Amino acid sequence: MSTSKKQTQVRLEPDVLAAGKAAAAARGLDFNRYVERLIVEDTTGARAAGMAAAQRFIDRHGDFLDDLEDRLEAPLDAPHAQRRPGAAA
Repeated sequence: MSTSKKQTQVRLEPDVLAAGKAAAAARGLDFNRYVERLIVEDTTGARAAGMAAAQRFIDRHGDFLDDLEDRLEAPLDAPHAQRRPGAAA
C-alpha cells in the first residue's frame, strides 16, 4: 500500500527555519520529516501525553533532581572547605 504525499509551502522567518533545520539534524531527520513528525505528534495527542508524563516525573522527583543539581554544581572541595577542625572523626 502506497500513500501519495502532498507538497505544501510554508513561509518562515530565517531564524525559525535555521532553528528547525538544526533541530531536525540533531534528531537525524531531514527538515520535511521533522515538520511532519511535529504535526503528527501535536494532532494525535502524543506530544501532550509526553509532556504530561514529563510533568508527573518532575512532580514526583523534582526535589531530588534539584538537590542533585545543587550538589553537582558545588565545587568538588566544598565539603572539605566548610569542615571545622575536629568536626569529623
